[in-house]
Amino acid sequence: MTKFLASVDGIQEAEIALAGGADIIDLKNPQDGALGAVSPKVIRETVAFVAGRRPVSAVCGNLPMEPGTVRAVAEEIAATKVDFLKIGFLSEREAAICARTVAPLSGRVRLVAVLFADKEPDFGLLPVLAESGFHGAMLDTAAKGKGGLLDHLPLSRIARFVDQANSLGLMTGLSGSLGVQDVSRLLPFQPDFLGFRGALCGRSQRSATIDPEAVGQIRALIPQEYFAEGSTNVDHEHRLGGRP
Repeated sequence: MTKFLASVDGIQEAEIALAGGADIIDLKNPQDGALGAVSPKVIRETVAFVAGRRPVSAVCGNLPMEPGTVRAVAEEIAATKVDFLKIGFLSEREAAICARTVAPLSGRVRLVAVLFADKEPDFGLLPVLAESGFHGAMLDTAAKGKGGLLDHLPLSRIARFVDQANSLGLMTGLSGSLGVQDVSRLLPFQPDFLGFRGALCGRSQRSATIDPEAVGQIRALIPQEYFAEGSTNVDHEHRLGGRP
């Protein structure tokens, strides 16, 4: 069943997302592009606050495709005990090298690759990700304010991404300036999660604080699974699992 990922910037927004029924708490700095990172301190504090009630993910930042840089930052974020670590991959020759460079971390944290719909995403990277121990792959958009996921990729290609990733055993996610109008178009592909930021904020401004009413609106559009208070559901240990 598709889950609802809410991108937040720290504890205050995480509390709103939890109260609104988000399935995954995703940490990022929305004022620093698609994959702006919050500090390791904020990640640790938020992981402690969520306390296992939901899985927590965090991005590594807007990194260049330099293997040494990617590995060093990934190591630092993995040390925060976050459940998922998201790494952005551009369609460059070094992308496959970077994926293999962080492969040793797959035993400590669930790695998720982010491919950008507006940057000619290379689906040929998916087999490399699977071979490198990545837990999942997702689509996003790099240039915020210049169209959403469905403005850059046709539905047929999005469906192909989900099918190919699933065939390789990878969890799948779809994001990229998604709005309420996109949910019904993407749910039939059965991605493991749909990710939101701008749609959760007042006036759909992704740099604004997330709004409880907007969170509730998205929650109502995505069928919700039951979570017992203070625990995660069984699927949390599988495709959208906690620590390996």
